[in-house]
Amino acid sequence: MSSSAPLIETSRLLLRGHRLADFEMIAALWSDAEMVRFIGGVPSSREASWSRFLRYLGHWSALGFGYWVIFDKATDRFVGEIGLADYQRDMAPSMDGLAEMGWVISPEFHGKGYAHEAALAVLNWASQQLDRQLCCIIAPNNTPSLHLASKLGFVAQCDTYYQGAEVRLFTRPFDGKQTALVAGGE
Repeated sequence: MSSSAPLIETSRLLLRGHRLADFEMIAALWSDAEMVRFIGGVPSSREASWSRFLRYLGHWSALGFGYWVIFDKATDRFVGEIGLADYQRDMAPSMDGLAEMGWVISPEFHGKGYAHEAALAVLNWASQQLDRQLCCIIAPNNTPSLHLASKLGFVAQCDTYYQGAEVRLFTRPFDGKQTALVAGGE
């Protein structure tokens, strides 16, 4: 089990583990009302962002998987975060034992294929390293993320509620091993 995130490179992106120096960028991202409009709709306080940041670090230590920060290799600009987690969410149906995939991309990078490129890299990592089925939850009105989930092979299971908000639960087919994906058209 790895205690830190492995470095992953794609043609345009660098995915690496969180560092203390990343916190200010992450706090700014999560305080952006546009970015969180489909993720609870309420910008995160600095305190909430700090807790999220520590939770990301803890996933790698405790479970051997977690989140990465995403940077554009050409500009070294912070793009967002992506990864896999086990949040022990109190919801039905249960996601116990699954690895929940999530992604957040800064609004200035929306529509450029960064989420797709980063997600393919994470799924390919998971195909070699993870023995859990993957899931994700997405607000039913978050059309870009619904489209991305479908492109990544996630299949809608049901609409449900998490903390009073409607979400759509997706899973990826799993036969004891993750299926790798190859980069395809946007």
